[in-house]
Amino acid sequence: MNRHRLLQRLHSGSLLLAATALVGSGCADMQYVDAPRFVPTLAIPQKTGQIPVLAVTVVRTYPHDPHAFTQGLEYHGGYLYESTGIAGQSTLRKVAPETGQVIQKITLPSQYFGEGLTIFNGKIYQLTWLSKKGFVYDLRSFRLIGEFPYDTEGWGLAHDDRSLIMSEGTNTIRYIDPVSFGVTRTLEIYAGGEGVVNLNELEYVKGEIFANIWHSPRIARIDARSGQVLAWIDLSSIASKEQHGDEAVLNGIAYDKTGDRLFVTGKNWSNLFEIKVEGGSRKGGP
Repeated sequence: MNRHRLLQRLHSGSLLLAATALVGSGCADMQYVDAPRFVPTLAIPQKTGQIPVLAVTVVRTYPHDPHAFTQGLEYHGGYLYESTGIAGQSTLRKVAPETGQVIQKITLPSQYFGEGLTIFNGKIYQLTWLSKKGFVYDLRSFRLIGEFPYDTEGWGLAHDDRSLIMSEGTNTIRYIDPVSFGVTRTLEIYAGGEGVVNLNELEYVKGEIFANIWHSPRIARIDARSGQVLAWIDLSSIASKEQHGDEAVLNGIAYDKTGDRLFVTGKNWSNLFEIKVEGGSRKGGP
């Protein structure tokens, strides 16, 4: 395990990994103890002046569970499906968007830190952070029907109707066969000539990959063929009002394909937002 990346991801002023966990077996996700703040490096490249920055308009605001440490979000059949994190508190849940009510939920075993999720062919696929293990559930019952391995950290998950699309916290996205779970393709993500790291929660929207960038108020719109960032979606006006802690960052993108609606939220946010991305843009870096 790369200790620098581990500490970087858990830099919060009140959170850090226990020293004993750092030298543990590495087979499960870890717990927190109090420790000083660790400031992460900036994930968005600085020389991105030719990439459009797109504003958003809030179409509607919905309630969201402020205790949900959102790691994955998906819209399906009129409901939101959400994966929440923190070892010992991680869940998979089905949520009614209009009310924010959790209508179905299971809790992961305490050693796992829930991460991204996606729904494909009647199954829910859910990642865990450090355990190198994902879970497969029946969509209707949430019954666990399978597991799958991977050799990286697990961050975000989406699909393009053929492959699972997975982020790992670097600038590399993996395409994974949903049956064999073998890696069929890797895609490196760049803004101009600079790599974009800390790719987090993912959503596949109209042939593009939308990616949260950990600790950034922007979403990257990525060309799924070339890996180039096509535009930044700027959500700083929303994030500045919702973020009430170091780790309460923007994270969670869901797309309603039938209704052509885009939803965003964050970790421990009280609201979920339906947004419209404006066509106009300004040029400039972050």
